[in-house]
Amino acid sequence: MNDSEKLEIVCARAWPPVLERPLGQWRLRWADGFTGRANSALAVGDPGIAISEALKAVCDFAHDQAIPAVVQVIEDGAIERAVAGAGWVEWTEHAAGHRVSVLTGPLPDGPAPDGEVLDEPTPAWWELTAGGQEPGDAERHVLTTGKVGYGVVEVDGVTAGAVRGAVVDDWLHVSRLAVRPEFRRRGLASALMHALAAWGREHGAGQWVLQVALDNAGALALYSGLGCTEHHRYRYWGPGPGACEDPQS
Repeated sequence: MNDSEKLEIVCARAWPPVLERPLGQWRLRWADGFTGRANSALAVGDPGIAISEALKAVCDFAHDQAIPAVVQVIEDGAIERAVAGAGWVEWTEHAAGHRVSVLTGPLPDGPAPDGEVLDEPTPAWWELTAGGQEPGDAERHVLTTGKVGYGVVEVDGVTAGAVRGAVVDDWLHVSRLAVRPEFRRRGLASALMHALAAWGREHGAGQWVLQVALDNAGALALYSGLGCTEHHRYRYWGPGPGACEDPQS
């Protein structure tokens, strides 16, 4: 595997699906529809069979789990070209954006003003990061499995912002950064990131990795200001007409 593929495996370990099946080095994933990453096939490395057969296995798995057949592939790589050649098309239906920039950078030094990182998620953390104070089983599994920290920042007794961090090897995977609209433009997102960086260093991480949709200009600017640069991009693909037949039909 090349460096981009290895980093995708790190990110996958930081975002564990409820169900995962190996297909050679590929990973077939299901999490009851919660996020594209946890409900797609991570198509990196060698699937151990022809790409056309691997894509058929992706379709069969997706049909069995009642989710769309989708593969996550590194942009402009050999696998993506093979996927396109098999009649698959860019999966633009993905609400969060089907093209994603993977950013990396060293964890910043210094104090962590304002924010703190908890060992357990609070109801307010769930509200900000998952849309409700009572998450479903899939959300809970994806967001709490592994070595995870739950960053929060409080303003006047209110949880104004939240973020998730997961340590895998020496990487700190950052996700679900959110600040309540009425508290934005106060530097709280940066404070959360610095608090999470301090927590990551305490748990053996030396660099962070983030997966950010290309159309999320605000997040890309924030992370650039924290010293992150683009490592590679990935893209979601789904079957074009006739490329993925439902075995039940």
